[in-house]
Amino acid sequence: MSATKHRIKVWDPLLRSLHWSLVLCVLANLVNEGGSDWHRRAGYVASAIVVLRCIWGVVGPRHARFADWWPTPARLLPYLRALLRGQAPRMLGHNPAGAVMMLVLLMLVMTLGLSGYMMGSDAFWGEEWLEELHEGVANTLIAAVSLHVLAAIIESIRHRENLPLAMINGYKRAEPTGKSD
Repeated sequence: MSATKHRIKVWDPLLRSLHWSLVLCVLANLVNEGGSDWHRRAGYVASAIVVLRCIWGVVGPRHARFADWWPTPARLLPYLRALLRGQAPRMLGHNPAGAVMMLVLLMLVMTLGLSGYMMGSDAFWGEEWLEELHEGVANTLIAAVSLHVLAAIIESIRHRENLPLAMINGYKRAEPTGKSD
């Protein structure tokens, strides 16, 4: 049997494009944080990506839909207990902890977009509290992204599955192949 018969398409092209486009916007604003036109444009594009992702979370395919992975207490608490025991199950879509992280990342990006927009408006021009909020949220986003990347690496090792590659090509293993699966 070929290797392709052991794979299943999980992440659709739009979801993957949104993911990597958001990565590029965040990286662009990380290296260009001076509030230039490029910074603002990348921030607005990032905000638009989040809005589109939220729409896709309602109308997209199965694993893109919020209903498939929304981290309810009934999903999250047993998963976290299993994770602490080192027995968290592999999931085709987002696991509940990853779902919480995804929501946090989306909210942080939207908060940055809104606070950045407000900083450029007449009503809030030069407001120190808003600039501090924007900077604090940006730093929180960097920390959260770092944790997200670290978790993806750890889960890739734990489940013997390259999760970043799955977000590039859309495919994951169709069946479990060993420990922790």
